[in-house]
Amino acid sequence: MAAWPGALDPHIAPQMASSALLVIDTQVDFVDGGACPVPGTTHVLPTITRLLRAYRVARLPIMHVVRLYDGDDVDLPRRTLIASGAPIVRPGSAGSQIVPELQPDGAPALDPDRLLLGDRQVLAEHEWALWKPRWSAFHRTALDHHLRRLGVTTVVIAGCNYPNCPRATVYGASERDYRVLVVSDAISGIQPNHIQEAVAMGVPCASSNEVTRNLNVRPPT
Repeated sequence: MAAWPGALDPHIAPQMASSALLVIDTQVDFVDGGACPVPGTTHVLPTITRLLRAYRVARLPIMHVVRLYDGDDVDLPRRTLIASGAPIVRPGSAGSQIVPELQPDGAPALDPDRLLLGDRQVLAEHEWALWKPRWSAFHRTALDHHLRRLGVTTVVIAGCNYPNCPRATVYGASERDYRVLVVSDAISGIQPNHIQEAVAMGVPCASSNEVTRNLNVRPPT
């Protein structure tokens, strides 16, 4: 397990009120018992659950960014595997769904037809699902447009397998001039060198406890 800083960067703490939580690839097929389990992802689910609860209480935006493998629109390293018929996050399958404990109460099942067209799917108030065709949550998606309409200036990143999609999303967000925060105990696959790399490019890392302590809870509207 990677070590992470305990205190939130003082320059980003005041920006939490205009933040959104991006939860990357936390789908049934990528946890223990799924078709393609990613080591460590099941372990971080309770931490992600606490983050989600805090963001829901704060009434701040949450985006569940998911993979759906169908046809040829698949990242190159997995294209042959998917073409061979591997049953990994196939549209409409049980394995493609968001892990149940991370879903908001009353959330509908993912709608692959809508998601694959690039549309957002409403899961609850202030909470959506969005499909990404490649590693970064910003690549060929409407995420940037959606976040700017919501007034988001800071993205907080959690989820599955840091070396791939969360890491690419960190770069995508930074390229678009968002402030970025990595929640180091809420992402599987993260290692000390990843934290060092993020900090070197100006992306702070903090624990989930520190993040939740710095959320500004908005009164109901």
